[in-house]
Amino acid sequence: MTEAMDNASCGSRYSKIEEDLVVLGESFGLGEVQACRFLPNGLMNGNWRLETADGAFALKRIMDVPLPLARRNLAVLSELANAGVPVGRPMATSSGETVAEVADRGYCLIPWLEGSHQPGTELTLDQAGDLGVLLGQIHRSLNDERTTRLPPPSEPPAAPVITPYWARVEADRFLTLIAALDCPTAFDTEAAQALGERKVLLDRYAHFHPTTEVAAGPVGWTHGDVQHRNVLWRDGKIAGVIDWDRIRVRPFGEEVARTATVQFGGEDGFLDLERTSAFVAGYRSVVPIPVPALADAVQRLWWKRMSDYWQLDFHYDRDDHSCDHLFLPAERFLAWWTERREAVQEAFAAMP
Repeated sequence: MTEAMDNASCGSRYSKIEEDLVVLGESFGLGEVQACRFLPNGLMNGNWRLETADGAFALKRIMDVPLPLARRNLAVLSELANAGVPVGRPMATSSGETVAEVADRGYCLIPWLEGSHQPGTELTLDQAGDLGVLLGQIHRSLNDERTTRLPPPSEPPAAPVITPYWARVEADRFLTLIAALDCPTAFDTEAAQALGERKVLLDRYAHFHPTTEVAAGPVGWTHGDVQHRNVLWRDGKIAGVIDWDRIRVRPFGEEVARTATVQFGGEDGFLDLERTSAFVAGYRSVVPIPVPALADAVQRLWWKRMSDYWQLDFHYDRDDHSCDHLFLPAERFLAWWTERREAVQEAFAAMP
């Protein structure tokens, strides 16, 4: 094993990768794997960069979706590549499969796409507009009749709304868990304080929660996670979009709102409204979504952030601390957004 291969194993979650590489190399016809480097940025799957005599590849251990769904999504990816969307074309094994299974572990392999991730305000206004245009092109391509792996979208999916009562109940549940700890950590202490502040926001703004479970506006197949961790840039242009595990039917406005708030807000504690407007204008130049549909999507996303505690679910219910670092920035962002709800809505009303 080379020195570079020593970095392939990163904790018990990925402890099988070294022995799996031999089988994977044979399955995908890679020959000798000269180097394998773990990529820590992926939150839900295991990811590595492989160096081989035939070039570099991105290897993913599929952990976030069932393998049959992963196969469907990878087939869609090939069709998008044919349509000119900047994605990597999945590699096939010697038996023609895009997912290789080793024991109960599934992997896919894609040629390495050169580029870098550009978070938040590192994008210029023009680049923010380009990102919006790209999202519009993705929605159009996914829902094109030539994308044969996806059936026409059926009825609009339900948009469940957590009531203010249950949002408070869940906050109290986590507070009770924390209070019962024998040796609380700094994270526990900060989480308890943040939960107290969340309950104050709930008491003050609960009457603004959505009252129906039917989202407004057009629906169709969507990527599900277009944001800086999954978009590669090279020489100022978008070079590729990765991580297509979450393809499903959603309101288009839901993905527009989520992409903007993750790309231009969240971790910084505020939303860059100017770049959000440029992004929305770019998107609407491709998909003419009505402003009321975007307003509905933004309102629903705000309430979802207000009533959801997914990072704490990972930490306390699943004993998975990989997303701990996202909790407090998200709380700061929620407080900022809540105080500026009208200004945020105005940013999402930008015209192309």
